[in-house]
Amino acid sequence: MQVVDRKCTRRQIALVDAYVANGGNLTKAAQEAGYADGNSGRVSAYKAMKTPHVQQYLMQRVAEELGQHAAMAVGTVSALAKNGKSEYVKLQAAQDLLDRAGFKPIDRSQVQVAGDIKVSIDLG
Repeated sequence: MQVVDRKCTRRQIALVDAYVANGGNLTKAAQEAGYADGNSGRVSAYKAMKTPHVQQYLMQRVAEELGQHAAMAVGTVSALAKNGKSEYVKLQAAQDLLDRAGFKPIDRSQVQVAGDIKVSIDLG
């Protein structure tokens, strides 16, 4: 990601924050952020979202949201591993926890090549 010197305006920040909060509805976010109603507001918001400094802020906000929800997700998977209604659910949750902790089994594959390879390059 490239570093952009230009800062977002308050309205652009409000647009991105509303966009992230509502799950990606740009029309709704544009209205909440104070962009003009109708098609022109949506177009202005769309153009704003395409600028590098707004994209950079959007990526930052998405990363923050994911970080905040990661703890909840780990708690959910842990609860399923302990209290799942079926052995299959418990197994899948336990495997997911182990995979994410770095204890994923090694994927083994064996490739065998048989035969002769002849390469002929004619430069003349």
